[in-house]
Amino acid sequence: MTPEIKERIDTLVEENKIMVFMKGNKLMPQCGFSNNVVQILNTLGVPFETIDVLDDYEIRQGIKEYSNWPTIPQVYINGQFVGGSDILIELYNKGELQQLVEVALAS
Repeated sequence: MTPEIKERIDTLVEENKIMVFMKGNKLMPQCGFSNNVVQILNTLGVPFETIDVLDDYEIRQGIKEYSNWPTIPQVYINGQFVGGSDILIELYNKGELQQLVEVALAS
């Protein structure tokens, strides 16, 4: 990953309380896993931003290295990597995701 790509990812993660690196965008998810994440966040009714990794190969590869996580989507809350679709579903079902989001939005 180039320093420029790392800086772009740093900025996206730092400037957005909830940032989702996904295939497609929140209006048009391009895979089922990305759609799961969007649906969960929409259900919580929280603001979040997305970046379409299909539009940017450097971000698509860079985010995997950045998080040391091989799959997309990737969700960051309050600057911290939370996980992908399966982890978000698990956290949501346990009621823990709501708490994470509330703390992030309150800070």
